[in-house]
Amino acid sequence: MVFAMLLLLFLGASGAGISSDTLNKGGNITDGETLLSAGGSFTLGFFSPSTTVPTKRYLGIWFTASGTGAVLWVANRDTPLNSSSGVLVMSSRVGLRLLDGSGQTAWSSNTTGASASWAAQLLESGNLVVREQSSNASLWQSFDHPSNTLLPGMRFGRNLKTGLEWSLTSWRSKDDPATGDYRRVMDTRGLPDIFTWQGSAKNYRAGPWNGRWFSGITEIASYSGMFSVQVFVSPDEIFYVVTAMPGAPFSRLVLNDDGSVQRLAWDPATQIWNVWLRSPRDFCDNYAECGTFGLCNSATASTQFCRCIDGFSPASPSQWSMRETSGGCRRHTPLDCSKGTTTDGFMVLGGVKLPDTDNALVDMSATLAQCRARCLANCSCVAYAPADIRGGGGGSGCVMWMDDIVDVRYVDRGQDLYVRLAKSEFAARKKRGVVKILAPVVASVLALMVTAMYLVWICKLRDYTNTTLLQGPSRNNGSGKKVMIGLESTSNELGDEEDLELPFLSFRDVVSATNNFSDGNMLGRGGFGKVYKGMLPNNREVAIKRLGKGSRQGAEEFRNEVVLIAKLQHRNLVRLLGYCIQGDERLLIYEYLPNKSLDCFIFVLLYVCTNRSCK
Repeated sequence: MVFAMLLLLFLGASGAGISSDTLNKGGNITDGETLLSAGGSFTLGFFSPSTTVPTKRYLGIWFTASGTGAVLWVANRDTPLNSSSGVLVMSSRVGLRLLDGSGQTAWSSNTTGASASWAAQLLESGNLVVREQSSNASLWQSFDHPSNTLLPGMRFGRNLKTGLEWSLTSWRSKDDPATGDYRRVMDTRGLPDIFTWQGSAKNYRAGPWNGRWFSGITEIASYSGMFSVQVFVSPDEIFYVVTAMPGAPFSRLVLNDDGSVQRLAWDPATQIWNVWLRSPRDFCDNYAECGTFGLCNSATASTQFCRCIDGFSPASPSQWSMRETSGGCRRHTPLDCSKGTTTDGFMVLGGVKLPDTDNALVDMSATLAQCRARCLANCSCVAYAPADIRGGGGGSGCVMWMDDIVDVRYVDRGQDLYVRLAKSEFAARKKRGVVKILAPVVASVLALMVTAMYLVWICKLRDYTNTTLLQGPSRNNGSGKKVMIGLESTSNELGDEEDLELPFLSFRDVVSATNNFSDGNMLGRGGFGKVYKGMLPNNREVAIKRLGKGSRQGAEEFRNEVVLIAKLQHRNLVRLLGYCIQGDERLLIYEYLPNKSLDCFIFVLLYVCTNRSCK
C-alpha cells in the first residue's frame, strides 16, 4: 500500500515532465498516454498486438497514420507487461525505465553516466533518443537497438571497435513481438553482404555489395530517384544506410516471422502499404540451393532450376535426378597447377549474383588484369570478379574465391564471374558451342524442309480433292477411252460422247452440302424432282437437282440431260458442274444463280408489257 501511494504521488507530480515529444527528468508515461514526434509521424506508447491476449502490453513506436498495425520498435519484446498498470519513467540513473504494476523493471535503456539533465525525445525520423540537455549529446537511441524493422536513417551492419551490431530479428509470430527464429545481419567478411539466418543455418543471401547495389538485389537501382543506398566501410565500422530523398514516401523494411523480407511504402491516398520488394523472391533465392559450383535459373522451371556450371557435372547424379541438388557439382578435369605454371583459363559466366564471399580474398586497389594474374598464380583460386562496378568498363578492385563457389544464380543486370577451368575444357566448350550454333541451324533447316514437304502434300491433296470433287473420277471402258461413270448405255454405243468427262461427287458430300436435303435449302420443285441449294467443301455455292424416285426421267433421260447441258456452253445458259449416282439416287450439280434464272425476268417483263405500254 505504501508503494502504491508513493507511485500515485510520483505519477501525479510528473505531468510537468512531459511535452508532446519529450519526456524530461521526473516525467512519466502511463498506459493510455503517448509521445508524438514533432511532425506527428510517429507515436510512442503502450499497445497489445494480440486481440486474443489483450492483457499483454508492450511499449513501442508505430507509424501514426497506420496505427499499431505498423509497430516499428518494441522495448520489452521478451518481457511483456501483464496488465495496463505499466509506466515509463525518466530516471537519472539508467535513463528510460519501464516499470510493471509492482514497480519491477521490465526494461531500461541502461544509459551510463548518471545525470540530472537527461531527457528522452521521439524524433520525426522515428528514433527515440536519450540526450544530455546541457550539451545535447546523444547517450542512447532506439536506432541502435532495432527490432524487426529498418527505417531510413538507421544503420545496418557492425561496429568493429565496440562489437555493437545493427541487425534485425523477426517476431515470433504476427501477434507476438518476442524474438523469433530469423535474424538479418551484415556479413563483414569478404565484401559486405546481407544474410538471413534461421537459427544456425543460412536461409537467404542478398549478394556482395558492388558499389551500386547488392549483386542479388538489382532492384535497388530503381529506387535512385527516391532513396539513396550507401555502404560505408572504415577500420571501425561497416554498415549500410538508406536515406530518403525529399518527397519520397515513408517506407520501412521488415523481417517477417516467416523469414521473408519486405520493403513496404505507405500510400497516403489509399491508406495501405505497397510491397516494393520481397525476398526471397523465388526458389533460386534459397541459400546454396544448387550446391557448390551449381547455377540456379528461375526461368527453367519446365526442366530443372539447377544445373552445373560448364566444366562441372553433378557430384551425385542419382540425387540430382530426385531434385536433391544441394550436393553440388564436381570438375570434369582437374586444374593444372604444377611447378608455378599453369595452362588453365577462365570462362565468363555472365549475369549472375556473385557467390558467397566467406572464403574470398578482397583487394580494392587491384585492377581486373591483376586480379586474373593473381588468381592464376594461386592454386586454390577457382574464380574472380571485379569488386566495384561503378565507373563503367569492366570494374575495379578484386575479389577471388578459394576452393569453391556457392549460391550462384542468374539475376537481371547481374555481374560477370570468371570461373577457372582446365585447358581441355575450352576445346570441349568450343565443340559444344559449335553444336549449340549448328543445332538450331539444322533444326531450322529441317523445320523448313518439313514445312515445304507439308505444303507440297497439301497442294497435292488439294489438287486431288479438286480432281475428285470438281473433275470427278473416271475409269477406262476397255477400249482405251474414258467415259462417265454410270452413264454407259446398255448397248455401249457412245460414239463421240465416250470422251465426255464430268466431275463426280459422292452422295455423302451432296447430303452434307444440302444439310441432308433440308426444306430450308430447297430452291424449287419441278416435274422430275426438287432443286436444293448446296455448299461444296471449297465454299462454292451450287444448285443440286435431285431426281424423284417416282419421276418419269429414267437413266436415258438423265444421260441425255447431262450430255446436252455439258456440251452446251453459253454465258446465258446455266453450267453443269457435276453429277452423282448412288443406287436409285440421281443428282445433277448446277451452277448456282443468286439472281434467279432469266425466265423469271422475261416473265416479269412480259407481264408488265401486257398490262402497261412498253417502250
